[in-house]
Amino acid sequence: MEIEQLHQFLKVAEFGNFTRAAEVLAISQPALSRSIARLEDELGQPLFERQTRKVTLTDAGQLLLSRAHRIVALVEDTKAEISDDGESGRIRLGAIPTIAPFYLPEMLSPFAESFPKAQLTVQEDTTDNLLRRCQQGEIDLAILALPISAKHLEIESLFEEELLLVLPVDHPLVEKKQIKLTDVEPFPFVLLDEAHCLSDNIVTFCRHRSFNPISVERTSQLATVQELVSLKHGVSMIPAMAKKLDASNRRVYRSLHGTKPTRQIAMIWNPYRFQCKLLDRFKQHIRDFSKTMNANR
Repeated sequence: MEIEQLHQFLKVAEFGNFTRAAEVLAISQPALSRSIARLEDELGQPLFERQTRKVTLTDAGQLLLSRAHRIVALVEDTKAEISDDGESGRIRLGAIPTIAPFYLPEMLSPFAESFPKAQLTVQEDTTDNLLRRCQQGEIDLAILALPISAKHLEIESLFEEELLLVLPVDHPLVEKKQIKLTDVEPFPFVLLDEAHCLSDNIVTFCRHRSFNPISVERTSQLATVQELVSLKHGVSMIPAMAKKLDASNRRVYRSLHGTKPTRQIAMIWNPYRFQCKLLDRFKQHIRDFSKTMNANR
């Protein structure tokens, strides 16, 4: 039994599909199938029930799944601990789509300059997927928005960010000096789809103030939300970090008067995995950067 086989087995189990797993692993499907078949021959049991378009784990596969996660994690942690010099190594960072393009480039650049031997990979995904991948050791650290429900993960709050009202440039509310939430109530909203926690932040804020926003459209990209607002499909609320990078003159951002909608940004990691010196330094860099960013607002 080889570690690479266990990596491959875990990917097939994750996707329930040999073709998709082979694409992610960057190998051919026949090569992946032969590798899994050799593993099954060695164990004397089938690990997957093969169906037309998907595969499911057998009882033996379920047993191997829990053990394989632990074996792979132990091997990776051992390698990391032996070579832990605090300067080199790999950090696998995850972030949700409403944070990654706006926060990471400015944060990662100075760290890369200070630690040129470090290998940083970024994986953008939804909150639920990042939590699962962090628990399973597929990523080392994730930056996302609270609240989250996660077992066996360390959560550290970084900063609070305002959500700004975004309007078409000729919207009637643009001329108001102070826009209250009640002023927004008659207008339809454009929101991200339910997989994104930003929509939950917005809806929860409104409902706590006896206002249920009417969503006329949902999309998977924040940039699409901004464009739909520009095209007068509705209004929305956008993180301040996204507004900072928006150079368009086709929409206007306003801060709501009174209690403002916000979201809390946090980083999470698995404290039961080996924490190398480089990862500790990276976490401290994130803390320092977040403090500086808040101070400059």
